[in-house]
Amino acid sequence: MAELMRAVQYDSYGGGAAGLKHVEVPVPTPGKDEVLLKLEATSLNPLDLRFQKGVARPFIPRKFPVIPGTDVAGEVVQVGPNVVKFKAGDKVVALLNTLIGGGLAEYAVAKESLTVPRPEEVSAAEGAGLPIAALTAHKALVDVAGLKLDGSGPRMNILVTAASGGVGHYAVQLAKLGNTHVTGTCGARNIDFVKSLGADDVLDYTTPEGAALKSPSGHKYDVVVHCARGISWSTFEPNLSDTGRVIDLTPGPSSMCTYVLKKLTFSKKQLLPLILIPKGDKELKLLVRLVKEGKLKTVFDSKHPLSKAQDAWAKSLDGHATGKIIVEI
Repeated sequence: MAELMRAVQYDSYGGGAAGLKHVEVPVPTPGKDEVLLKLEATSLNPLDLRFQKGVARPFIPRKFPVIPGTDVAGEVVQVGPNVVKFKAGDKVVALLNTLIGGGLAEYAVAKESLTVPRPEEVSAAEGAGLPIAALTAHKALVDVAGLKLDGSGPRMNILVTAASGGVGHYAVQLAKLGNTHVTGTCGARNIDFVKSLGADDVLDYTTPEGAALKSPSGHKYDVVVHCARGISWSTFEPNLSDTGRVIDLTPGPSSMCTYVLKKLTFSKKQLLPLILIPKGDKELKLLVRLVKEGKLKTVFDSKHPLSKAQDAWAKSLDGHATGKIIVEI
């Protein structure tokens, strides 16, 4: 008989925190190129909640019931026959298959290619915060905006919207590793927090200046890492430099229309939708190293035991988390 584990799952779209159920299910078996992890921490992302709401139906979840969560840290307990980089006992950070999830459980399987070693200087909770949120911030700044994290490269003025959130708090820190002037937006209660991350200027989005995104230093933005929702192109445009780009991390239909229109009219100011599809472990390894070196930190909004996963889910649904929401297993 298969060994059982505790897990949290939902079996239909919608339902919010009340739709989560505590169950006992068989421990998964790793495939040829997978590792079985005994999980220590899982972080929640807004994407997890949107999947439950049905934003990607009928593709994600692939089938019900589903154990949500993709960003995990833990210990390798078993490896598939083709795995060469890991052995039982290794501490790791991993990004689970987005179609399948599996993070809110005692055990999960991860692809070897999306699993990285976790040094002892990086706690399980710090590591679990990284995969989707920090990878998204890194992709926006480095791959799309061309920022050099070693401080070389031309000076850039960067705006990060929702700078106190999961992706935003990493984006501010990563941006400051480059040759940058960084402005962040947040609510009044988080102004000091965003300054503590290194932001040069902070805008309270509830004020007229904040809503208009006007830089307190008078800078036009070369790059906007747009982690918030509900800000129109007409608000961004007057604040952009001649070749300014808005990298939209939660693109909806209107931003897709703007993207196409700007391309068709050869506008130098661009809106770029960003979809994260990690192919390998290189970027995640770099992010773990930056945490180890003290150049990047995961800030915790709150930590919850697996038995209180509904509380973590409700906190995430509230939409005002400061940093990352962690479930400890």
